[in-house]
Amino acid sequence: MSAIRITRIGATKDQLGESPVWDERRQRLLWIDALAGSIRTLDPVTGAVDQFSVPAPIGSLALRGDGGTILALRSGFARYDFDRRALTQGPSIGLDHPKVRLNDGKADPHGRFVAGTMHGDRAPDETPLGGLYRLDASGAVELLERDLAVSNGPCFSPDGRTFYLADSARRIIWAYDYSQDGPLLNKRVFVDTEAQASGCDGATVDAEGYLWSVLVRIGKIARFAPDGTIVGTIGMPIRYPTSVTFGGPDLDVLYVTSISRSHALADDHPDAGGLFAVEGLGVRGLPAHRFGSG
Repeated sequence: MSAIRITRIGATKDQLGESPVWDERRQRLLWIDALAGSIRTLDPVTGAVDQFSVPAPIGSLALRGDGGTILALRSGFARYDFDRRALTQGPSIGLDHPKVRLNDGKADPHGRFVAGTMHGDRAPDETPLGGLYRLDASGAVELLERDLAVSNGPCFSPDGRTFYLADSARRIIWAYDYSQDGPLLNKRVFVDTEAQASGCDGATVDAEGYLWSVLVRIGKIARFAPDGTIVGTIGMPIRYPTSVTFGGPDLDVLYVTSISRSHALADDHPDAGGLFAVEGLGVRGLPAHRFGSG
């Protein structure tokens, strides 16, 4: 990774930038400012940025097969139509708690949306509420996993058979066997990031099956081999990067979101909260799965 180039893109400044996803149909990047309730879109050719407002906080978004996005809001899901700038509320996860909200999510290879919760300000002996939820196109919501303090970085192996999920508070990325209809199976530790002195945040998988995860507390992005071995890191110019996705016409640009001020994390760097592009990696990503397109 010695020949990489890191560039700040545009002048946006997110409180909590998250959930970047590349729309290969329209050749644009989408991401959110979770705390501001903003969805942003970027045309990398022109540099044009558009912004759309929805109720805060937003946990994450995924592309829909019929256009627009599916959103994880505080305690349920919603659809957003960009052309009409219209939000349509969807089903709830059945949990409305002031310290629990939906967080990171991704569409799966079968057209469902998988999103987990975060339970903030817990007592040390308090079991986390919520968990990992899966929404299908009919509106049915299924609870897949419990006992997640801060769910982050859900993503899938290229063949869709392995699902990765991090708990940032526990500094662990788990791997599971994943199928179209069944539960999560064969839970095992994929990576323990305690050795990196950081929890793991947003993540993506490249075309070679390697997992890229943000190590938010130390300002780095790590690449892990399919066996969990760390094979390289990228130091970011800001203190708190948050999430990653591959984009661009050849899916060879790694886009990175970041924090300027989010709860206990604050960064006074002038580029904090910015969007970044990392180029020259020699690696390509995979097209994003779409909700309702399985």
